[in-house]
Amino acid sequence: MTLSHGSALAPRTARAIAVAVLAAFTCVYLLAAISGPGDAAVVVPLSLAVLALHLPHVLPGLRRCRGRWLAPVQAVPACVAVLGFGVTVGMLGLVVGALLLRSAWRMAALATAAAAVVAAGRAGTAAGALDMTITVGLTGLVSYGLCRLADRFEEAHAARRSLAMAAVEEERLRMAAALNDGVGRGLDTIAAARPDDLDATLETTRRALATARAAASELRSLSLAPEMAAARGMLAAAGIAATVRTGHAEPLGQAGTLLAAVLREAVTDVVRQGTATRCEIETTGRDDRVVLRVTSDGVRTAARGAEALTPLAGRVAAAGGDLAMALEDDGRFTVTASVRATPPPKPRPSGEYRLSLLVLAMVLAGFSVKALLLMPPAHALAAVPLLVASCALTLRRSREHRGWALAALALLAYVPLLWFGKAWGGTPGFLTGALLVWLPAAVAWPLVVAIMASMGVLAQAFGQGTPVVVNSVVSVLVSGLVVSGLVRLARLADELRAAETGLARAAVVQERLRTARDLHDLLGHTLAAILLKGELARRLRAVAPERADAELADIVAMAEQARADMETVTGAAPNLDLAKELESARSVLAAAGIEVQVTRDDDVLPEHEAVLSTVLREAVTNVLRHSAAERVEIEVARDGLTVRNDGVPAQVKPPGAGIGNLSTRLAALGGRLEARPLGGGSFQLTARLDAADGPDPAARQVGSEPARL
Repeated sequence: MTLSHGSALAPRTARAIAVAVLAAFTCVYLLAAISGPGDAAVVVPLSLAVLALHLPHVLPGLRRCRGRWLAPVQAVPACVAVLGFGVTVGMLGLVVGALLLRSAWRMAALATAAAAVVAAGRAGTAAGALDMTITVGLTGLVSYGLCRLADRFEEAHAARRSLAMAAVEEERLRMAAALNDGVGRGLDTIAAARPDDLDATLETTRRALATARAAASELRSLSLAPEMAAARGMLAAAGIAATVRTGHAEPLGQAGTLLAAVLREAVTDVVRQGTATRCEIETTGRDDRVVLRVTSDGVRTAARGAEALTPLAGRVAAAGGDLAMALEDDGRFTVTASVRATPPPKPRPSGEYRLSLLVLAMVLAGFSVKALLLMPPAHALAAVPLLVASCALTLRRSREHRGWALAALALLAYVPLLWFGKAWGGTPGFLTGALLVWLPAAVAWPLVVAIMASMGVLAQAFGQGTPVVVNSVVSVLVSGLVVSGLVRLARLADELRAAETGLARAAVVQERLRTARDLHDLLGHTLAAILLKGELARRLRAVAPERADAELADIVAMAEQARADMETVTGAAPNLDLAKELESARSVLAAAGIEVQVTRDDDVLPEHEAVLSTVLREAVTNVLRHSAAERVEIEVARDGLTVRNDGVPAQVKPPGAGIGNLSTRLAALGGRLEARPLGGGSFQLTARLDAADGPDPAARQVGSEPARL
């Protein structure tokens, strides 16, 4: 269970975007101040020093350099560049951002005020001073927002697994409460059973068993994984080569129940006909539907292949799905079921997403106000709705109709230039940012270069000097990089939140499947054994009271064991003792009149005891439920467990949940499960695990005990 590769790179991508945007701001400021090689020799190192001293706020590797001294040190080259070499006061915005990151709000306000004084002395007009002051504030807020976003992405990414574990723990508590109400109270009643209330005890046991099985079935329906594991095992036992490909998202809900039924019947029919050599099982997720396809060879006619599945067509259709069966031209028979799946709830926008949009909105507002300050009041009033429309189109999330949106942005970027002149020269940056976000890089960058060239031509047409022309060209690129970077950060925040939600959802699905396995394999087995012994005690009560009391004592002990099993079901690690499980199996089978022979190797690895105990429980349950066995042989070897029994009916039945559960448990330990008929009405279940190297001790005969009622 892992995050997607893209979400795992989210913090690194966020830091890269932050560095790129800060570098773009710095580049614009130093280019505007360079008028010759002499200026460049001083301005470039100073500007790069200001940028370098800001990087500890972005890069985790430089985090140790963050300190109270960092902002004052950064202020030195910034002030030298601004006051001594004519660099725009916007450079001081990086110092303002550094102070904000240290929560030095008063110092940041003082720095902004000082920048405003310098701007007023340079601009000569109130509008010019205000324009430069807005640039300082905008740069400070953007640098603050970008650095905080980089940290937030890092924190969110680091916390993703703890959030998943919290979701699992919450699910465990919920299931524990539900099981305690439905099963726990029943076990308490069973544990307090007396000889004179066996009938009530049996009824309580039946209700508890039905509740446990219903809960396990409901939990299993969230996923097709158990049914696929069971299908693979059934096909392998029949000697049919199986290929399974999974391409859908879980949980499935009601769709899982229907598709599991279709898969179960389709695979059972493949095995029942006995002519197939290969079977392929594949699922895909398509829009809001999940499609299951089962393809096999060996079916001679379409009618024969469809016979077993026809009864399910009505159930699938009632749920708004489709079930189709067809004999392909190559002779393969295909069953295709398509069911509408309940889409997972959309995650709420994260704090990172909201912060990204807030910073982007401030940037767009700042660019817009700067444009308005360069216009006469009459033009400014007419420009406001056009700027609002440009900002709205830039902020839109949907990719639908993006061609129309880009066309509208292009019109808003160029047509108003006819009226507003050079004051409108910054708005093509909105278009540049949208192109970089909405179009592939191979298409977007040539268009961006064309826009930059067009702005250079227009600046010359407006009579601007070479420095202003260069600044106009570079500013369009920088504006586009800032806008696209912030939009990508917002999308990245969405992707990270979706990945976190998906991880938590997958963890909860796995926890529910584990609970379903334990309900079936542990609690279900114990309750079934209690029911069997209760029936035996009731029959013995009149003819052999002593034996009935003994069976009742076993029932009380089993009820206490079931209480322990409930702890395992609700999250505790299984703590099963194989020796005790062997004695329990012998006792339960003997109570059913079945002769039992047990052979055990004493050197079973401790880490394998729990899973082999679970396999033994499931095997005994299957013997009692699905056969008319008279003899069972249990062999526990160093590398696994084998259970053989007679009395198996010839008719092929759909695989139960237990086989899939056991396959999953064994696969987690690198083992495998083999379940196959031996002929002559016999059946063998084998669990194999890797054993430690060393001499194999001789197996010894533990005993053969015929059952007597």
